[in-house]
Amino acid sequence: MAEHRIFTTPFASVYPLYVQKAERKQRSQAEVDEILCWLTGYDATGLQRQLDREVDFQTFFAEAPAMHPNTSLIKGVVCGVRVEEVEDPLMQKIRWLDKLVDELAKGKAMTKILRS
Repeated sequence: MAEHRIFTTPFASVYPLYVQKAERKQRSQAEVDEILCWLTGYDATGLQRQLDREVDFQTFFAEAPAMHPNTSLIKGVVCGVRVEEVEDPLMQKIRWLDKLVDELAKGKAMTKILRS
C-alpha cells in the first residue's frame, strides 16, 4: 500500500493551519504549542527547531522526544475516522493531533484537552 501523502508533507506547512483554526475561535498559538509539546514531548525550542528545519510529519513524530503516556485517552472522531481505531501508528499520531486541535477550537478547557 502506498504511503499517505500527509506523511511526507512538511509539518511547517500545516502548523500555521492549526494556529489559524485555533485563532478563528479566539484561542492562541501558545495553546496550540502547548498541545504539541504535551503530545510529543518537544519543548518550545525543539518544536521551533523542527519548524525551522521544515521536517515532514514522519520525521516530526519519529524525532519526538516521547509521546505522552495519556495518548490512549484521546478518543473521538476526526474527519469521520475514530482516532482510537486508526491502525497505522503514524496516522494515529496525526489524527490525535488533529483531534486535540479540534477540541481546542471547540472551546474545550486545556485541562480536559491535555487529559489531566
